[in-house]
Amino acid sequence: MDIKTACILPMYLTFAIQFLLGLLYANASEWLMHRYLLHGLGKNRSSFWAYHLYEHHAVCRRHAMVDPGYRAMVLTAWNTQTKELLVLAVIVLLHVPVCFFFPAFTLAVYVTLALYYHKHRKAHLDPVWAKQHLRWHYEHHLGGHGPANWCVTWPWFDYLMGTRVKQR
Repeated sequence: MDIKTACILPMYLTFAIQFLLGLLYANASEWLMHRYLLHGLGKNRSSFWAYHLYEHHAVCRRHAMVDPGYRAMVLTAWNTQTKELLVLAVIVLLHVPVCFFFPAFTLAVYVTLALYYHKHRKAHLDPVWAKQHLRWHYEHHLGGHGPANWCVTWPWFDYLMGTRVKQR
């Protein structure tokens, strides 16, 4: 092995490890935020996080998983979608400094945030797709299992934490 190969190999390995850790961190953060902020602090109607339970979940129950607010992005409205986008934007901004030290880690977080929004939006516009591709999230809304199935993007931390409850 020449010196150039010996130098490049650790760089790729470092990138891969950072990216994998970023994916795990993002999934753990998604699980924690959904469980403790959106469903925990969100129980308090005066909390900022209450939009999740009292707007998003209420609408999804009435419309069998569909949240019509996702049909059009109206950034001038203060609704579930703009609040969700605000939270995602804050997460992006909070991770900007990390990018300088751990770029692959931050890239994984940003990719996961984009996938989260895309999958979450699609799930609430197309319940048939959600039932097939995001079954854990579909069951979170319509499964009747109470506090379970907190992940949206991937169910990794639901399995790890024992909160992945499958509908019979």
